[in-house]
Amino acid sequence: MVLRSRGLALATAFLAVAPALATPQPQPRAIPAEIAAAARPHSEDARLVALFADDARRTDALDPLDQLSRGETGAPRQLELIFTDTLSRRRLAAAQQSLAALARIDRAQLTPARQISYDAFAWNKRDELDWLQPDIRILTDVQPLNHFDGLQVTFPSLMSHGGTLPYATEADYRNALGLQGAIGPVFDQAILRFREGMASGVVEPQLTVRNMIGQIDALLAQPIAQSPFYSPVRNFPKGVPVSARAKLRADYAAMLRDAVYPAYRRLRAFLHDEYLPASRTSVGLSEMKGGAELYRRLLREHTSLTLDPAQVHQLGLGEVARIQAEMSGVQRELGYGGTLRAFFDTIRTDPKFHPKSQEELAAGFARVARAVDRQVPQLFSRVPKAKLVIQPYPAYREKYEAGGSYNQGSADANRPGIFFFNAYDLKSRFLSGITTLYLHEGIPGHHFQVSLAQEDDSLPDFQRFGGNTAYVEGWALYAETLGYAMGLYGDPMQHWGTLDDEMLRAMRLVVDTGIHTMGWSREQAIDYMLANSGMGHTDAAAEVERYIAIPGQALAYKIGALTIQRLRTHAEAELGRRFDIRAFHEQVLGSGALPLSVLEAKIERWVAQRKAAA
Repeated sequence: MVLRSRGLALATAFLAVAPALATPQPQPRAIPAEIAAAARPHSEDARLVALFADDARRTDALDPLDQLSRGETGAPRQLELIFTDTLSRRRLAAAQQSLAALARIDRAQLTPARQISYDAFAWNKRDELDWLQPDIRILTDVQPLNHFDGLQVTFPSLMSHGGTLPYATEADYRNALGLQGAIGPVFDQAILRFREGMASGVVEPQLTVRNMIGQIDALLAQPIAQSPFYSPVRNFPKGVPVSARAKLRADYAAMLRDAVYPAYRRLRAFLHDEYLPASRTSVGLSEMKGGAELYRRLLREHTSLTLDPAQVHQLGLGEVARIQAEMSGVQRELGYGGTLRAFFDTIRTDPKFHPKSQEELAAGFARVARAVDRQVPQLFSRVPKAKLVIQPYPAYREKYEAGGSYNQGSADANRPGIFFFNAYDLKSRFLSGITTLYLHEGIPGHHFQVSLAQEDDSLPDFQRFGGNTAYVEGWALYAETLGYAMGLYGDPMQHWGTLDDEMLRAMRLVVDTGIHTMGWSREQAIDYMLANSGMGHTDAAAEVERYIAIPGQALAYKIGALTIQRLRTHAEAELGRRFDIRAFHEQVLGSGALPLSVLEAKIERWVAQRKAAA
């Protein structure tokens, strides 16, 4: 899924946005009635809730892109300040103010639910404060864009019809048009940041730069009438007067011709002519100035745990060996002998393992969705109000995307969540992965976790809309394993698919640490993945290039899933017959996204309470 994270992007598009000094600050958000009612009998609860509301007000003012991702409109003048020092200073002051206020609240006097909120808030703010220190900003600010989640590729998605912005009235269209016009100043500021990195010797790998250039070329190759930026005016809702539509089409075309496309061309020219020659040939952080310490901090950022990269590498090697042993058994069920390595080559080339068309993939995902829907009541006591739709990636994105991803719906459930699947290079896609991919990206994976949280008004905003990679992706990977209880892996083909996907997450522990701490090359990493799984070369290359662009993020999947699985095993052992899988899942999902240490403490308390009540 698309998850906003800090790391290399902390002071960039997702967290480096603030209003001008003269911009009026928004009024504090109204405290949801559910929270206010629960807080009234407890003065400390009320103070904590007020702090959350104040922090949310200040944080929103510093991050309009996050507002846009939630379907809320934003001001162009705020977007124009992305990548500025003013922003980072304001974020630092805001985090310090919130932590100081938190220290004045007596945690022991809080209700249990608010103690969880207190702990998660404290972890998040301390982490944010760490990433805003000068010693880390000199490494992160100067790398404002990459090919995986850079603004040059995410901004078209935000602006397009069917993205996150509302397109219901003429005012909505005018607001979006203004936002499009802000991209020029944003890209110009990014270029200044890149130049600072060129001067200090902290630069992106050449590989990442070439990929960004390719993304921009793909976008610019589209005629204006086919651009995602123009898509809102190809069809209008009833709320836009017929008399206004021709003018809107003309204004959108002019914005693209005179501002948006020229901004992309300027960025492309800089990347190609100036930055690419100055970028580094290495791909690992350990070969960049300050990179070794940065990688350790990224591991903590993405997993919410303090980990030793060498131990993570060894854990990955052990998981790879375990999964390979299970794969050998399924290989025999499928009727194939020989070595596992030879079978990997077979499934890469045998047409029966690959879709013949985009329509075949879509039909497969729809079939699994119907089967999952029938099983959900046995495993979950709550389901989201938001619907889930299944669709392929847009053509301009598909080449650079993974096999699938999730785009969250709106908190009011009016806009559905979207499960995107990749139909690019069909011979590299696998029919065997349909079930496990849907469980991960759709139901009960990202769609349940994200939607249940953001639809729950009793939670503070940071629990509804925030998250760390290990929790969010750990849940989605754990959700894949629920396919066994649902009976979806009785088919050896789909059983192979889930093992192959689990192998991917295990290999990430090995490959990510290999690249960023052991000097592995791109080719060495790809070779390892091809030797230990049945994934195609296209997917392996995309995966490796993702790890290069956003170090540490991908290994958090397995760390998070192993943590949730361990907590479930512990609860089952302690509670015996009193263990209820629906109740366990509610405990994991019911407080929104949590740091893993906070989640573990919550599950421990729940187990103790269930035992005491017996």
